[in-house]
Parts: sequence; structure tokens; C-alpha cells
Amino acid sequence: MVLSRLILGLLALAPMTGYDLKRHFDSTVGHFWAADKAQIYRTLARLVADGLAEVETVAGAGAPDRQEHRITAAGRTALAEWLASEPERHVERDPFLARVFFGADLDDDAFRSLLVADREATQARLERFERMRAESDAPDRAARLRMSTLDNGIAHLRVELDWLDALEEELA
Repeated sequence: MVLSRLILGLLALAPMTGYDLKRHFDSTVGHFWAADKAQIYRTLARLVADGLAEVETVAGAGAPDRQEHRITAAGRTALAEWLASEPERHVERDPFLARVFFGADLDDDAFRSLLVADREATQARLERFERMRAESDAPDRAARLRMSTLDNGIAHLRVELDWLDALEEELA
């Protein structure tokens, strides 16, 4: 349900092909919701079948035709209803935390390697998000709201790095 509404939200911004949608997904909502290409295409097909989106073949100039998807009036209504509905919270699934939880079975070097790998990945993601933030311009309310989700991601990553510092200090 959430993925379909995220896709409708992106289509509300502009018509997109499946390829465009995956690219926009990864560079916008991808910092708080994960979906692979197959999930996006399956969901897009279901939105079209349900009448929430429509597809138009756009002739390619010297290239293959494009299948461009647009949100329908029914899709806008479904998106608006979802936006106004009671927020649902999803239980986080974090394989790294599961490894830490059972980490006592690892020797010290293996556990340190686990922490180092997570720190490097978290730091790289934080740097990528901070670059995105620095390059962004939020001239209107919609853009500021989208950027606020990026700010949330940055704050979470900073907390993750602080937690890793505390964990490493505790285990030293």
C-alpha cells in the first residue's frame, strides 16, 4: 500500500516512464523507503489496472517509444486520502542490529569488522545525503517538505554514528 502511494506521489510531480520512476524513487524517497525495480514495475502495473494511473505511448524521436505513466483523477483522490489518513508506523527491519544482537558469537576481530563496515556505510550515506542537501534548493512548501525528510535521514545517520561511538567505547 505505501509503495503504491509513494509511486502515485511521484507521478503527481510529473509523468514518468518506469525507468524514470525508479531513478526518481532512488534519488528522492529512496532514503526512507526501499523498493527494487521489479517491485516498482509490478506496483505501477497494478496502479494502471486499478485505474489510479494510466499509460501513454510516446513516440521516440530516433529512439524506442516510451511508456509514460500519469496519475489519474482517481489516483489523485487515492493519494489525497492516504495523505490525510492516520499515519501508520512500520516496524524497522535492520539486519545490522540483528547481527549486533547476536554478536556475542563473533570473536572480537570479527565483531570490530562488523562495526567498521557499518560505520563506513553509514558515513558514506551521511556524506551523500549532506551533498544532496547542500545542492538542493527548497523555494516552496512542497520542496521544503521533501527536504525535511532528507533532514530526518541525516539526523538518523548522525545518531547512528554516535551510537556506534558509544558501543565501541563500551566494548573497548
